[in-house]
Order: sequence, then C-alpha cells, then structure tokens
Amino acid sequence: MRVTTPLTDEVIEKLHAGDKVTITGTIYVGRDAAHKRMMEALDKGEPLPFDPQGQIIYYMGPAPAKPGQPIGSAGPTTSYRLDPYTPRLLAEGLKGMMGKGNRSQKVREAMQKYKAVYFAVVGGAAALIAKRIKSAQVIAYEDLGPEALRRLEVEDFPAIVVNDIYGGDAYEEGKTRYARTA
Repeated sequence: MRVTTPLTDEVIEKLHAGDKVTITGTIYVGRDAAHKRMMEALDKGEPLPFDPQGQIIYYMGPAPAKPGQPIGSAGPTTSYRLDPYTPRLLAEGLKGMMGKGNRSQKVREAMQKYKAVYFAVVGGAAALIAKRIKSAQVIAYEDLGPEALRRLEVEDFPAIVVNDIYGGDAYEEGKTRYARTA
C-alpha cells in the first residue's frame, strides 16, 4: 500500500499489522536527545520545532552524506528507548513512528487511543534505505549532531506496519505463526 504524509485517520484505519507500505512525503527524524528536548519544550508550554499533526517520526541516526547525496546510511534505531516520550507526542497529533523492535504496552494502548501506527524499517539495509531519501535538513537542536531533529523528504520509503489501531502486533503474530509445536 502506498501512503502519503501527512497521515489521516482514514489512512490509519486502513492499515493493519503486517501490511507492507511505501511512504512518500515529509517525515521527521529524532532520537533520544531530541525527544528529551521536545518534552522540555512542551513542559514549558512552548511549541515543538515542527507541527506533529499527522506526521511520522523516524528513530534513526544518520551517517554523514557523501558528496552529491542528501544523507548517508539511514538505518533504524531501537524504538523502545523512545517509549517514555511517545504517548505525549501521540496526544499532540503524531500519527506514526518508524524504527526497529517492540513497543511497550503503554505505547500500543496510546496508538489505539490516538489512532497512530508503528512501522518497522529493515535494519541492515541502511544504505539502500537512504536512496529513498530525496532531501534532509536539520530543523532543530543542531548542537546534537547526529541526534538533531531533521526533516526528510522521502519517496517510496519501505516499511511494515507492526502495531495498528486494532491491537495488532506483527511481531507477536509472526512468533505465533512460526512457533514449533511438539
């Protein structure tokens, strides 16, 4: 399925755990330090550096770009480290997250409540994934280097829906499907 950002509730409602998607449009990149700063901004009543309404955030630490390229390798980082921050960003309107690994029960419940999804991005394919990124720009927290908040323009960026708004979990479904029975 092809999806375009910003995501809407109607698009989210069509996505189910295990669906393969390609994403085109704007996505944002942020890791631990950027998430911490975004929470500090919200605590102070300040606006976030981007409007999260309908947006996707990718948990990734980019490698430096080679000449003529917008970004270097762009593989996912482990998502559960961002779980403490995620429900609050979902309440602010974030509709998608991308990374690797499982999410906590609290995050999965927040995804159902706020109509959001979690996408897996294949680890180990960072150089290939980078070819789907057409532009990359630091938009906040430049002092954080690779953990700065970035805006990416992507075209046909591949991902798999792991958690949907219906309680589906592609990781758990996969374990059940391929479990050995004695």
